[in-house]
Amino acid sequence: MEKLRFEELRKLITTECNNEFLKDELMNYHYSDIVDVLQELTKEDRLKVYDIIGEEETATLITYYDDPELYLKELTIDEAVDLIELMDADDAVDVLNEFKEEEKEKILELIDDESLENIKVITSYKEDEIGSYMSDNFITVSYDSTIKSAMKQLINLAGEHDNIYTLYVIKENKYVGAISLRDLIIARKDDSFEDLIMTGYPFFYDTDIMSDCIEKIRDYSETSIPVLSKDHEVLGVLTTESLVEATTDEFEEDYAKFAGLAKEEEMDESVAKSIKKRIPWLIILLFMGLLVSSVIGIFEGVITAVPIIVFFQSMVLGMAGNVGTQSLAVTIRNISNEDLKNDSKKQRKNIFKELRIGLFNGLIIGLISFVFTAVYLLITKANIRPETEFNIPDILLTGGIIGFSMMLSIIISSVIGTVFPLMLSKMKIDPAVASGPFITTLNDISSVIIYYGLAYLLFFILL
Repeated sequence: MEKLRFEELRKLITTECNNEFLKDELMNYHYSDIVDVLQELTKEDRLKVYDIIGEEETATLITYYDDPELYLKELTIDEAVDLIELMDADDAVDVLNEFKEEEKEKILELIDDESLENIKVITSYKEDEIGSYMSDNFITVSYDSTIKSAMKQLINLAGEHDNIYTLYVIKENKYVGAISLRDLIIARKDDSFEDLIMTGYPFFYDTDIMSDCIEKIRDYSETSIPVLSKDHEVLGVLTTESLVEATTDEFEEDYAKFAGLAKEEEMDESVAKSIKKRIPWLIILLFMGLLVSSVIGIFEGVITAVPIIVFFQSMVLGMAGNVGTQSLAVTIRNISNEDLKNDSKKQRKNIFKELRIGLFNGLIIGLISFVFTAVYLLITKANIRPETEFNIPDILLTGGIIGFSMMLSIIISSVIGTVFPLMLSKMKIDPAVASGPFITTLNDISSVIIYYGLAYLLFFILL
């Protein structure tokens, strides 16, 4: 269906036809589908479409491009400014942020005062504050309105605002509640306007941190939620589009942290800038790697006497790291859930659950490791200790060390991956930073101590 739609649109745009007919046909398609086709066509085809559909539709269309600045640059500076002025303030900010700083400043100098003021309001907030995600696409009605006057006001403003499914009621410029479009439509003219107001309708303050509010926004499942100042004035709204953008930003930021980066990298940033972001973490990881190597060096005697044991080291450490990462991912996901974050009982339940999972996974993987390692050593007729001849007891002992070490390492990695991020969360530190750099190192150190410590105990003390 997507391919068919694409071909239909391309044929429609590239075929000579009446402009009015073309506009009517294009408006039957979603902006995203139109943009998909326009990106594959020529500049002339794009300019033709913009001219036919008009400025307002073009302004909306531009926001659907992945790189809107590239397509705005195909226009004159005045045409680009006119389109940005027609965008919602949050969309205009997103588009402007795609431009280089000097280009952005040039455009801002030409934008009209009203649009510039709306843009400045949004850019005045920090990136993680709700105010930076809010839209000015909303309608307010007075608390003293009647159903008839509210409906008339809605009709007058619907041409400027497409976010009309919820109207926000204000009294002396203070937020009172909300009215759904459906309730307003089905109300009789003699019904009380006040009875339609949902005074318990949710809201957020402009300085609330978005990451702390995402779970609540999902729970409300509303198409838009008002954003208020500390004086309870309606400054804007959070739309479903804002939520998607915020969730994506949070995911990208956490993914960057999992990869050991200070923040997510932009695709078009310079090599020097990317190096500057990555090198601090790489240096930290270098010293952490030296720490692990130092721990291994403590067991130099074991490695000298039983060199084949080094052959299986990466398998034990790698499996422990995989299990730790799984537990970490589950725990961080649960921490983001407000119910678990503030419930000690649920946190303890989650820890014990991961412990049980780690125990059973450890038993299963440990047993498999013992069997396959022993079989491998028997097939290859490995000489476990160079000063002795090939013997089956040494092979079974080595398999047992690997299997038992694997089991203990998996169990401990599950505990570290579960408890450590919870501890960081309690300390008000972002648990996502506990991913690669810290959890992996802790798992490596504990696994090395278990693995070589067990080998030392069995080969040099007990036997």
